[in-house]
Amino acid sequence: MVPVVELKEVTQVYVTDREATLAIDRISLTVNPGEFVSLVGPSGCGKTTILSMIAGLLHSTTGEVKVHGTNVQGPSPTVGYMLQQDYLFPWRTIADNVCIGLELTGQLTAQLRDYTLQLLEEMGLSNTAQLYPHQLSGGMRQRVALVRTLATNPDLLLLDEPFSALDYQTKLQLEDLIVETMKQHQKTAILVTHDLSEAIAVSDRVIVLERNPGRVRKEFVIPDGIRQAQPFYAREQEGFNQLFHNVWKELEATERRES
Repeated sequence: MVPVVELKEVTQVYVTDREATLAIDRISLTVNPGEFVSLVGPSGCGKTTILSMIAGLLHSTTGEVKVHGTNVQGPSPTVGYMLQQDYLFPWRTIADNVCIGLELTGQLTAQLRDYTLQLLEEMGLSNTAQLYPHQLSGGMRQRVALVRTLATNPDLLLLDEPFSALDYQTKLQLEDLIVETMKQHQKTAILVTHDLSEAIAVSDRVIVLERNPGRVRKEFVIPDGIRQAQPFYAREQEGFNQLFHNVWKELEATERRES
């Protein structure tokens, strides 16, 4: 099986006029088809840098970054990137916003527009197509952003803290929706989050990173009982609290190492 994502001994150095900073040091990891993997760690450990390299927005200093077995050279329609902010265009209707990726890549056809509007319906947004972003709540706008990301039919979704600005109830609802959508459309996903509970509830694996420089500290494989439950109910499963405690201990150990 060819991994969807493969990082081999990846190092990233940021260079300015005054100094060179080692941001990521020899990170290796793989993500297989259909997996949902979360990256957690303290601020500055390189989580977003890793996503940017996988998305082709940033080139590694050394090492290999591969998607579907091919070295990443730049952005690709096979990779969708969803951010914390929705970045919807306020002057465009929701229907036009979700089709922007298809327009920019020259793929917009009547058939794909219908498919995209069907995705809106799946997200419970069928009545919003002719509305504008300012008429929607924050949670609804993030669902629109997810539809826009899915519209180009990427194999891999990169999710950079997409729920962090939402209230807790909306966040839980969107966790369930995204996991269900990933499974229904057979997508692979990598989530960056500071919320350990969220990472455990939605993932097949959680990878803990440490910083200064960013390295893989430990990987946790989520037990079947937790992994197979909807994220909302995963938090009630046996072993969830202990797993949360174990991940938390690894993060605490990272902080102690730096102090």
